[in-house]
Amino acid sequence: MGFRCGIVGLPNVGKSTLFNALTQTAAAQAANYPFCTIEPNVGNVAVPDPRIDKLQEIAGSAKKIETQLGFVDIAGLVRGASKGEGLGNQFLGNIREVDAIVHVLRCFIDDDIQHVENKVDPIADAETVETELMLSDLESLEKRVPAFAKKAMQGDKEAKVAASVLGQALDLLREGKPARLTVPKDEDEQRVFDQAQLLTSKPVLYVCNVEESSAAEGNALSAKVFEKAKAEGAEAVVVSAAIEAEIATMDPADRAEFLSDLGLAETGLARVIRAGYSLLHLITFFTVGPKEARAWTVHKGAKAPQAAGEIHTDFERGFIRAETIGFDDYVTYKGESGARDAGKLRSEGKDYVVHDGDVLLFRFNV
Repeated sequence: MGFRCGIVGLPNVGKSTLFNALTQTAAAQAANYPFCTIEPNVGNVAVPDPRIDKLQEIAGSAKKIETQLGFVDIAGLVRGASKGEGLGNQFLGNIREVDAIVHVLRCFIDDDIQHVENKVDPIADAETVETELMLSDLESLEKRVPAFAKKAMQGDKEAKVAASVLGQALDLLREGKPARLTVPKDEDEQRVFDQAQLLTSKPVLYVCNVEESSAAEGNALSAKVFEKAKAEGAEAVVVSAAIEAEIATMDPADRAEFLSDLGLAETGLARVIRAGYSLLHLITFFTVGPKEARAWTVHKGAKAPQAAGEIHTDFERGFIRAETIGFDDYVTYKGESGARDAGKLRSEGKDYVVHDGDVLLFRFNV
């Protein structure tokens, strides 16, 4: 299962600089002019998780494989994008293909870096992007909902479901609210809503790009963004893209001291990843053996067969049971044998809901 977050924002807010730092590559050209990113650059980054190091150490695994999260650096949006201004149509199409939106907001003052609106106001920037996404969704639904409603009156059950849930989304958009506030009443409505791929239905993580001196605590501009995120039920983090770019080029052995000198306990990457995981309601489970200790990602609430399917479809199809050890028990009893002897290894069936940190061994037959 691959999860991708689209990095969006107005031009010159630090999107490509952040992308380069996150992926530790120079795949995206960072430059001080609009639209330096023409094609969306995609990079997969390992999710930092100290638990896998501990599991590898205990099991003596030859290698470790972290789970990954994908980031897509999408061209900068400008006012009028919903009508095709700038790279609008391409921008909106790229967003439609990601699972969540990482919205980079400029929360720093620098006269040497031009702002496309000639002022630094992260709330106004956020509203500009959100408005363009809502206008695009509004145009789409104003065409689709009446068609569904007409079919529903003719007895089409699927159209009735679509008219109901997408009609609710349309009402919200007409009120100037994003479609993500829609509440599907059952699984059928949820399926139709997800299939609609509305731009404003995607969860949002605001990344406040601040100057280096504000990287630890943020500043007055980022505080306003956090208030906005709280009111919307969104996530927000503070990052200095300039610092992240510097860290990306450092020897790993020097990073901890550099971060400490800045009053930071971890990199911006770690904060963005953790917030992204929370935003997408993801959890991590592990498989451990002599060859490798490996982390896997599933949605919170996933059952054991679904988790098995992340490894191989045969595992899900022929699922018998999952031998399960909680991470803390695995560590406390120094591995599978110790956990088994202590009665901490459980045999779980098809209805078992996987917990974050579970160490799993799947039994299957095909």
